[in-house]
Amino acid sequence: MKKKTAIWLPFIIAISIVLGICIGRFYYQVSSIGSRIFTKQNKIETLLSIIQNQYVDTVNINDLVEDAMPKIIGELDPHSAYIPAKDLLSVNEELEGSFSGIGIQFSVLNDTITVVSVIPGGPAEKAGILAGDKIIAINDTAFVGKKNVEPNDKVMKKLRGLKGTQVDLGVKRSSSKKTLTFTIVRGDIPVNSVDVSFKINDKTGYLKISKFGRNTYDEFMNALAKLQKEGADRYIIDLRGNTGGYMDAAIKMINEFLPKNQLIVYTEGKAFPRSEGNEAYSDGTGAFQTNQIVVLMDEWSASASEIFAGAIQDNDRGMIVGRRSFGKGLVQQQIPFSDGSAIRLTIARYYTPSGRSIQKEYKMGDIEDYNQDLINRFLHGEFDTKDSIKLNDSLSYETRNGRIVYGGGGIMPDIFVPRDTIGTTPYLNSVINNGTIYQFALEYTNNHRKELSQFKDYESLLQYIKKKPLLDEFVVYAASKGIKPRPVYINISRKIINNQLYAYIARNLLGDEAFYPILMLEDKTLLKAVEILDENKGFPEIPNK
Repeated sequence: MKKKTAIWLPFIIAISIVLGICIGRFYYQVSSIGSRIFTKQNKIETLLSIIQNQYVDTVNINDLVEDAMPKIIGELDPHSAYIPAKDLLSVNEELEGSFSGIGIQFSVLNDTITVVSVIPGGPAEKAGILAGDKIIAINDTAFVGKKNVEPNDKVMKKLRGLKGTQVDLGVKRSSSKKTLTFTIVRGDIPVNSVDVSFKINDKTGYLKISKFGRNTYDEFMNALAKLQKEGADRYIIDLRGNTGGYMDAAIKMINEFLPKNQLIVYTEGKAFPRSEGNEAYSDGTGAFQTNQIVVLMDEWSASASEIFAGAIQDNDRGMIVGRRSFGKGLVQQQIPFSDGSAIRLTIARYYTPSGRSIQKEYKMGDIEDYNQDLINRFLHGEFDTKDSIKLNDSLSYETRNGRIVYGGGGIMPDIFVPRDTIGTTPYLNSVINNGTIYQFALEYTNNHRKELSQFKDYESLLQYIKKKPLLDEFVVYAASKGIKPRPVYINISRKIINNQLYAYIARNLLGDEAFYPILMLEDKTLLKAVEILDENKGFPEIPNK
């Protein structure tokens, strides 16, 4: 018996030691979770693992991660962002140059989806969809009436989809008593970033650029070539409302205006110190190095727009006209995750040729104050008087020819043009804020499409509709929507209302090529730019030292 005990004793002792170690390790883990978390770099991963293994109830770890990601990124600068997988495609496609869809512009009018225009050559046009058609069903689901019609963005998601997939539309057309059915195969739809280009007078070309996307440079060069062929030799580049996009597109566009070896922009960050690889210089191949240019800016011009304007201003290449820009001088890099989501992480600051950063101040994690900045600028009167703009003398820099420019919050224009408040009344604000002008113009176009379609250019169309009592009809229409007629205010705002009605009706029939020339007949900033070029003052004067 003693012999058997002696034989098994080592095994019993060994098993006891192993059990003791395991029990000890378990209690040690339980008691030292806190210290273990705080000493390891993968603290979040450890926390999620503990929750998954030990939390009292079953939780969806993926949901926890999706909720946590925006909060973590939100503690950084205001422009770093987390993009969930479900949103990444729509976020990217605006800059990628195309998306997959059916190729229409629409508006929800009177609880009905109304086709405003059909993109030439797109799937909808090939299928037979016409401007003015009312879409009442999508894939056999009713889309008419307050209960069924959704906001524009949700309707858009129903119409967009993977290339090659089908969508069935039920359409009501004024010329047909029966509902028409169309099966449309989705295809690539171009996303244009040069909204419009046209000649303002014999020598002056105008281009409006809404974003800096993958195809913007090619669109820009085609527009310039067209204007040049038509006789333009000086140019107005409108970046108002342009919130940016790809920096490379802006650099290539600036290169067209600069002589060789002039600095365009450079970037600098913790992981990306300033070096030759982070500097962009003109290569001397630009086709418009000697033409006068004026760049239009406002408080919504940001990022790549500010790179463009900053390079033109610091190299004394052209005039900047308008109001102080937004002030975004941070560079983001999109980093994808395996689940299809991504982060846009700020990795550097960009600097204009004079060395100024135009990024406005911000506090880490405080996006509310950052977003309040434009409202504060408005309340302080900055949009109305140049003297209300506070410039930091400690952040002054010199352009190539020695002009003083300032950093620390946007590009300050060379010539300030305040917002135009002439004709602004409470009645005008009401009809604009409620979208009544746009809605009336769309309804008027649909009701008179046959007679209006005979006009193939905006000049003849404008001449025709100016003879119609549009304003009187509009006031009655607005009243039916609950906006009480106020004759004194209507008379003060008469010119603005008529101009917008003409412009929107023209857009419904002829597109942006007709919309902008009419809308900008009263544009004070544009008229100032034309005046500068007509006086041959497109190049900044060298200051007397």
